[in-house]
Amino acid sequence: MMTEPSAPITVAIGGFGAIGQTVARRLDAGLPGLRLTAVSARDHARAQSAMAGFRTPVPVVALGDLAGLADVVVECVPAAAFPLVAEPALRAGKTLMVISVGALLTHTHLTALAQAHGGRITVPTGALLGLDAVQAAAQGEITLSRMVTRKPPGGLAGAPYLLEHGIDVSGLTAPLLVFAGTAREAVRGFPANVNVVAALSLAGIGPDRTTIEIWADPAVDRNHHTITVESDSAGFTMSISNIPSAENPKTGKITALSIIAALKKLASPLQIGT
Repeated sequence: MMTEPSAPITVAIGGFGAIGQTVARRLDAGLPGLRLTAVSARDHARAQSAMAGFRTPVPVVALGDLAGLADVVVECVPAAAFPLVAEPALRAGKTLMVISVGALLTHTHLTALAQAHGGRITVPTGALLGLDAVQAAAQGEITLSRMVTRKPPGGLAGAPYLLEHGIDVSGLTAPLLVFAGTAREAVRGFPANVNVVAALSLAGIGPDRTTIEIWADPAVDRNHHTITVESDSAGFTMSISNIPSAENPKTGKITALSIIAALKKLASPLQIGT
């Protein structure tokens, strides 16, 4: 007996910068089982102009309206606008795909909000190598979870922590350690730079036991992350070098691709990984 094909999963994107546009264009080009239905952007006119080049243009709406137009809302906004995307989506019982993972450490009520309304929060792997291994190790006992991040100085310029402490990363000729502390402290001081350590902390032993060093390194042209985990089931070290986005050097190119992979996983009959 033949069964009717299921309706595609509808997707709306909050934020239409480098990441949001990359994801939107891939959806517009066609991803099986998925359909783009709306986007939101600070520059409404510019987003509408970009939409003119899409095969199937979709409405450009306010952040709060995205939840009523899709099954999945992808958050790609600056941290300050995060609640404007997250709260309406979860109150509507939708799936919220989060890129500003560090904001989850500040807006701790969102998990309860999702539970109360039947919503779900999902975090793509992004620039974090080995997220599945960390989650598996966390089912036992993790005794150490540490990250060392090295970024081109331009990718860290303007971070609140640097401004507050008068740290100038311009004109460096040698690597400079600009921060050492917990994941919770790091995402507060570098909201656009270290969402990766927030994801590591949520997968593992939490933001107050996960630690990070952040280096501004003029010798590198990629975002380097080295993660070390020790547990009662395994000890492992992982390193990844992400090519910065041409449009936004604070973000790696792999971030948008990770969102696309996570969306495809939602619609696929075969799922690889935890």
